Amino acid sequence: MFVGMPESDYPDVRGLHLFADMADTRFEELMRGSYVQNFPPQVDLITEGDPSDFLHIILSGTVALSSSWNGRETVMATVRPISTFILAATIKDAPYLMSAKTLKKSRVALIPSQDVRNVFATDHGFARAIVTELAQCYRSVVKAQKDLKLRTSLERLANYLLRQHNRLDGATTFELTLEKRRLASFLGMTPENLSRAFKGLQAYGVEVRGNTIAINDRDDLAKFAKPSALIDDFSS
Repeated sequence: MFVGMPESDYPDVRGLHLFADMADTRFEELMRGSYVQNFPPQVDLITEGDPSDFLHIILSGTVALSSSWNGRETVMATVRPISTFILAATIKDAPYLMSAKTLKKSRVALIPSQDVRNVFATDHGFARAIVTELAQCYRSVVKAQKDLKLRTSLERLANYLLRQHNRLDGATTFELTLEKRRLASFLGMTPENLSRAFKGLQAYGVEVRGNTIAINDRDDLAKFAKPSALIDDFSS
């Protein structure tokens, strides 16, 4: 069931770079037409090729973005709170290029795309923020392509684990947020290759127990992985 966005959620949404510098009246216009819905795990939120009716903001939970072609499917990205998806389709009034599915119980805000485009055309602060957001998305795509094209499967997995380690404030033991089949797809590997890659990283102190990862020698793993800010830092 859709409900109007509660005012208690306004500060979280307003705090996003996309909405931080827009006029208060314009922000209120967007919120008046927005909705919030709670979704259980494994629910399809949008389908690749469908019209981009809403800009989505994930407030809690986790969402996987994926694409498919000719019977094959690949994971493109994982979205966590608090962030938007898929902005480019909303601004261009174009079909979604990816599908989205909840991985965990998720709370998602939906802002009508037409409202977003209307405010984009009239609010300079919002327009500048959208350009910046789209530039960031472009840079992230370039970095992901560099990861896929310049690294071996073993190097991609090693750097992925280091990024998770850093994201979790240096935790040496953590749970994979993606099931291994989806992780293999995200890294451009088959499940069999992923299994072999995990075994290959044992020599660098990586221990795998189900979905639990232990990094026993971070320095040795980093020496092998050679992480680079020009590939692995998705914040700039």
